[in-house]
Amino acid sequence: MNERKIYKHILLKLRFSVSTETQLERLLEDLGLEQYYREKLSLSKILELKKRTITDEPAKCKSDKLWHFLRKLMMVNVTVRNVTYTSECDSSDDEESGSTEFDSDSPNADDKVNPLDIITALFLCSDGFVQQEMALKMSTCQFSVPLLLPNCDTNQCTLMLWAMRDIVKKYRAQSLSESKGFIEDRIVLSELPMISFVRLGECSSSKSEILNKLLSNSQQYHDTFVHYNMECGDSPRRISNGLTEITWYLPCGNTNIDIFSQPVAVANLRGDIASFQTQYSFLCQTSAAVFVFFDHLGSESEFSLLTNQHHKAEIFLVGNYYSKRFSKDALEKVANKLGLTKDKIIIIRKKQKNEADFVKSLRKKVSNVVENSAIKIPVEQMADIAHELGILVDEDFPECQIAKKNAEAITAEIQDILKYKDNHLPRQGEIWKELTCLEKEEFRLRKADCRNIEDYKNELQLTKKQLRKKQNSYDMSTAMTCFINAISSPGKERFYFLKLMQMNLDNMSRVKLSELQEKYKEKCKNSENKEEIKKIDRQISNSSLGTEHFFREMGQIYEASLSLTQTDPARQQLQHLPKLCAELLLDGFPLELVDGDASNIPLRWVSDVLSQLSDLVSPNRKILVVTVIGFLRTGKSTLLNTMFGVQFAVSSGRCTRGAFMLLIKINEDMKKVLNCDFMVIIDTEGLKSPELAQLDNNYEHDNELATLVVGLSDVTIVNIEMENSTEMKDILQIVVHAFLRMKEVGKKPKCVFVHQNVSDVSAHEKNLRDRKLLLEQLNEMTQAAAKMEKKEENKSFTDVMEYSPDTGNWYIPGLWNGNPPMAPVNAGYSEAVYELKKHIIQLLQVTRYCPSLLNIHQHLARLRKVARGNLLLR
Repeated sequence: MNERKIYKHILLKLRFSVSTETQLERLLEDLGLEQYYREKLSLSKILELKKRTITDEPAKCKSDKLWHFLRKLMMVNVTVRNVTYTSECDSSDDEESGSTEFDSDSPNADDKVNPLDIITALFLCSDGFVQQEMALKMSTCQFSVPLLLPNCDTNQCTLMLWAMRDIVKKYRAQSLSESKGFIEDRIVLSELPMISFVRLGECSSSKSEILNKLLSNSQQYHDTFVHYNMECGDSPRRISNGLTEITWYLPCGNTNIDIFSQPVAVANLRGDIASFQTQYSFLCQTSAAVFVFFDHLGSESEFSLLTNQHHKAEIFLVGNYYSKRFSKDALEKVANKLGLTKDKIIIIRKKQKNEADFVKSLRKKVSNVVENSAIKIPVEQMADIAHELGILVDEDFPECQIAKKNAEAITAEIQDILKYKDNHLPRQGEIWKELTCLEKEEFRLRKADCRNIEDYKNELQLTKKQLRKKQNSYDMSTAMTCFINAISSPGKERFYFLKLMQMNLDNMSRVKLSELQEKYKEKCKNSENKEEIKKIDRQISNSSLGTEHFFREMGQIYEASLSLTQTDPARQQLQHLPKLCAELLLDGFPLELVDGDASNIPLRWVSDVLSQLSDLVSPNRKILVVTVIGFLRTGKSTLLNTMFGVQFAVSSGRCTRGAFMLLIKINEDMKKVLNCDFMVIIDTEGLKSPELAQLDNNYEHDNELATLVVGLSDVTIVNIEMENSTEMKDILQIVVHAFLRMKEVGKKPKCVFVHQNVSDVSAHEKNLRDRKLLLEQLNEMTQAAAKMEKKEENKSFTDVMEYSPDTGNWYIPGLWNGNPPMAPVNAGYSEAVYELKKHIIQLLQVTRYCPSLLNIHQHLARLRKVARGNLLLR
């Protein structure tokens, strides 16, 4: 070795002999995270649109690797843990030295960072909302998530209860396979047996790799846990020893596919239990069974560690017979002391069994425990055991606890959702629907008949005033007072409150919907129950309750107050509400743009919120708008979530209703590219909704929604299931009408057609003829729509919008790689959405040169124009 290499080699050896505190500090410095150890990474910081979120350049240093990891994780890419980098300075050192020596202890080995260290570092340096988002996306990728997070700086570990609170899982136990029923539950509340896997001393078998095989079926192997033979998995762990991870095996109800017939949680402790006795004690008290992997049980300390534990869990010993240090006598001694029978001892005998046989026998042991154990402790209840052992809990700080009390004070009062909405949120029910109808009639005058127009308008105005008076006659409910006070809280307390409110409300809605769906299924067995079926159907539609309903009530309280005199104290007390909502919008919370129940925009409320937003960020801030429209349940919300890392609601029981807008900040480096400060993303409810199909104005509702969002957009994503289906014509008709009307507001938007669930690599080439046919259909529809709208000068689709058949169609493979609930996200889906994101940024990049790029006030004016123009549509 030359002198430089010797010096680096000594430094490497010294690094691994320093204290663990220095290890943490050095790793955070290497990853560029040292500034976030005290002041935590926030979600708004991560979701900012930056150049590095749309770059394909390989990571050149460890801090690059971290941000590549975050970008891929937020886009739910299962290859996230494989991000590597090349150290330019080290490679140049080798070139300068001219060395050809192969040295297994080369300092370059330290260039690698174990994925578990990256995960641990990110969780240590992130606030609770980033931790929650990371845990959710890791779980969606079918990765294990931190259960106990170690901090080697303080020698403490933390139960990550809050981080896991947002994970919701669906599964079908085999007992439900005949009825085709399923269970959907928040995972921290689920009563599942937990099976834990730990290591004592050195172990020649890779515990984590065995676990991956245990949880993977024969058709598809998946790396749930990071293991030695993965990329960078062999890199020494610097801060993640003591990390305890958890994952869940959830059956689909098919005996030929399911590994276990019942759901089960699986925990995995990293490192030797002799060094992490607190974590081991926690697992022994919370698990149905603990499997201890070992090579040798010779020392007295190891013996006492296994025999002195107070535990409820069954203990299984898993030893390697062919390890040089294996001792049958020591094993028998421990087994006798623990009172273990032969079936609790598993020996790896490589000469007699291959690994598949060993995994099979291990599965059988786990299966027996799952089916017979009565120990089923939800993660939420594990907090009590954590407290007893001196383990921190991530929810145990004032902001979260106060927010929890505030949320529970509201949701504890809810027994019957329908009655609750009538009693506590009265302004948004039938009154708001009547007001909506009156506003539309005021512009359209369809029922005027032979009456004098002015008299008819005055009559409508009078009825509107009476309805507003009725809204004002209601006292503000206790629930709404509590809600407004809670979102007025300082700091992060209101963020915790809103998140807990949404989770509590989702939990209740899920239970209520499940009950109604069971009733619906029963009634459908008899064709004579038509009226009862209709009644239950209406209840299902109205049994959804989320934070958007509270914000909607807030909007109606505000709008009704504007009908009072300016000096009225009731009006003056409510003037702060739009600013409150604008602050939340700026912090990344979505704003309901279109009320999905009443099919209306609370125009004055939305306008005043956006005006306040403009005041908060200065009026000259420019924005670009991206919208997605398409049929119900075609993955619109999932597409936006994957593309931008956001979290629009995608649960089956809580489909998007109406339209929601969300604000994303543009980083300084991207401002130069896009010439704007914010991007607004609009998610919309599915067109041609079965719930609205029975209504006379269903088609009109879809037209209005499409016209509104297209009118506000710089780029509209038209989401289509599969390739050119017959249903495409329906959606295209709606879209063409919407685009045609945009010429009235002086706008020619850009459009991208996204074909979901098309995995064939030849799709783009093979569909050349289909795209040509699509353009012909669009031209025909444009001409027909132009006749209806009396704008016959528009002869082709490209007259009303910017569209290219070659670059305007994107084919995206299916979301899941395998059979849910155990299927991870398809890497092809994430990569295709990433490419689409880059294309949309390019389209917006062209827009930046457009002199008509609008600021918030100008977009607000456009919103008013489009909304009112919409009302005039015949």
